[in-house]
Amino acid sequence: MSQQRADMDWMLKDLAEGVPQTRHVIVLSADGLRMAQHGTETDTADRLAAACAGLQSLAGAVAAELPHSQGRMRLVVIEMDGGFFYLMAAGAGAYLAVLADEGVDAGLMGQRMRDLVARIGEHLSSPPRSEGRTA
Repeated sequence: MSQQRADMDWMLKDLAEGVPQTRHVIVLSADGLRMAQHGTETDTADRLAAACAGLQSLAGAVAAELPHSQGRMRLVVIEMDGGFFYLMAAGAGAYLAVLADEGVDAGLMGQRMRDLVARIGEHLSSPPRSEGRTA
């Protein structure tokens, strides 16, 4: 495992353990590929990452309808029975996703996610793909 990946794993763990009621923390590319995870099995993380790709695309399409928007999604929060889902832009072509139980402190979660993105934004960037390979 590379040092960069180990650093990211530690920071994802720090987010998960620093905000009570956090279930899953995932970093994904814009095309829905899981880049890192904490607190979830690989299959679950892959399903969530794929769903996030569609959600960020939908949010971008909605954002494009605002007159002064550049059509970029910054944060999506979904409240559902049993919990919350957060999806935050986290660098060029990368996103941070968190699934948490309904008892989570929403303000604390948003703050910790912003702090994490600011601390490791360069680790969370995913270069554009060309001809099926990363650039």
